[in-house]
Amino acid sequence: MKKLTKVLNTLMVEIFNDILTIEQTALKKGHFSDLSVTEMHTIEAIGMYHPRTMSEVALDLKITVGTLTTAINRLVKKGYVERKRVEDDRRVVKIQLTKKGKLAYRIHEKFHTDMIHAMIEGLNVEDEEILVKSLSQLSNYLKKHYHLNE
Repeated sequence: MKKLTKVLNTLMVEIFNDILTIEQTALKKGHFSDLSVTEMHTIEAIGMYHPRTMSEVALDLKITVGTLTTAINRLVKKGYVERKRVEDDRRVVKIQLTKKGKLAYRIHEKFHTDMIHAMIEGLNVEDEEILVKSLSQLSNYLKKHYHLNE
């Protein structure tokens, strides 16, 4: 069991670090070199299809609306996001991706899709179920012990 624990820990740390490094490198060298990983994840949280309120996006990212406002200001300046006031209530501002923002979203989504396909390639249905169960258990543990749902 001790060896398994060490192997799994090493794999988790390596995978986490590799994903961050790959995302940072891809952004620096790609068409979206003006974006940080955090900004890309903000774009991802905004989503492709429906305008969203700042509160909705901030909740998804687990940050304050004030922190999100700073990020959105940068993304608007860079041309990835636009703000629109709601006609019925001019106090409400919705944000959505521009064409440039949607392209960034799609490229980032492809990276994640390719990564998942590589992870499950060659697995049978039973192996896939075990993988999902294991990742779910880890996710639930992190949420419960580190209060990620508050």
